[in-house]
Amino acid sequence: MMADFDYRRFTTRNIGFVTEAEQQRLRAATVFVCGVGGMGGAAFMALVRAGIGRFVIADIDVFEVSNLNRQVFANAATIGAPKAESAAAAARAINPEIEIEVLGAEWVDRLPEIAARSPIIVNGMDDIPAGIHLYRTAREAGATVIDAYMSPLPSVTVVRPTDPRPEERLGYPTLGKAWRAIGEADRRAAMLAEIEHVMLHSSSRRHVDLAIAAEVAAGRRSRMSFAPMVVTTGMLMAYEVIALVLAKPSGTDCRGWFFNPHGPKVERPLPAFVAALLRPLVRRALRRMVGT
Repeated sequence: MMADFDYRRFTTRNIGFVTEAEQQRLRAATVFVCGVGGMGGAAFMALVRAGIGRFVIADIDVFEVSNLNRQVFANAATIGAPKAESAAAAARAINPEIEIEVLGAEWVDRLPEIAARSPIIVNGMDDIPAGIHLYRTAREAGATVIDAYMSPLPSVTVVRPTDPRPEERLGYPTLGKAWRAIGEADRRAAMLAEIEHVMLHSSSRRHVDLAIAAEVAAGRRSRMSFAPMVVTTGMLMAYEVIALVLAKPSGTDCRGWFFNPHGPKVERPLPAFVAALLRPLVRRALRRMVGT
């Protein structure tokens, strides 16, 4: 414990962006961050520094050398260490008064009770079946999920309890299927459905090497990731958490939006009739990309 730590002094420069009363609401809030590596880790770091007082965090992985290019808690000292424990230690070094419950693989079985006491959930995972479990459970618990697309442009979505789940909105072949029964073919079809949405509603294809992207989509290569994109996405997610805690409008819904720093501009989903006209073209292009 820092001998001279004081929460009010710690957050004094927040005031002006938020009021004193709002800062106390942030301090009293509980947020579940599921996955504290890339974008989830960046969001967690921002929320800790913003003064959120209580967290549940979960991650099943350890830090690897390949994480150093983008994950805010990855460094020489944490390689080989559990991500959740490392992130919690870093958060406590920022705010010694913070309350953090650290979970590993057991989070999937404890999710109903976690979601019941964590009205805001940040999804920092890239595991499709576990993500489907997260979204389904959040609906039952009345929790809101903040997420992002698998996209080379920073993006953010806010899925409230009454909103359609991504598997419903994007047409995954997982509806009605137990999440533990979701197989590799289902995962691949779900991933391609998400990529199709990203290609249809954003200019993402113009900002990456499409040959490498095709290898990723075909499952022959690990996902691309770049620090500016990952950290920016985490910051967008953190803003949405704060807006929800403070009951402020943000303009972000379950379809979300993309931030194009190359423009710069915000890219929002196309109108439904335009998307319907373009979808067959995008679908054919995606099939050519992945060689099917």
